[in-house]
Amino acid sequence: QVQLVESGGGLVQAGGSLRLSCAASGRTFSRYSVGWFRQGPGKEREFVGYISWSSGSTYYADFVKGRFTISRDNAKNTVYLQMNSLKPEDTAAYYCAADQYGSSSYNSVRGYAYWGQGTQVTVSS
Repeated sequence: QVQLVESGGGLVQAGGSLRLSCAASGRTFSRYSVGWFRQGPGKEREFVGYISWSSGSTYYADFVKGRFTISRDNAKNTVYLQMNSLKPEDTAAYYCAADQYGSSSYNSVRGYAYWGQGTQVTVSS
């Protein structure tokens, strides 16, 4: 089992950057694939990006390609979401999620067994 805690959210102007962190407990975090999702007001939770447990391969939603980057530091049990060129439409609560070894449902909320509590990102215009 793993517990996840996100941090790094806040208020930023359009065009600015933030780096979110997802810190995990547990000694086997390196075996977990991690996804980032977001949920804006009145919207469904949507996939942002993913990093695999094995090769560190990453996949992104089209609307963040070229702006967001996911990385991981298994020694620190932490996954990062670097967000650049932020837009007001990026305003949302951001969640990290983990699943041991990952699955083909990496871009779906159904693909993850563990979730963090979320961190709010607000981008002002």
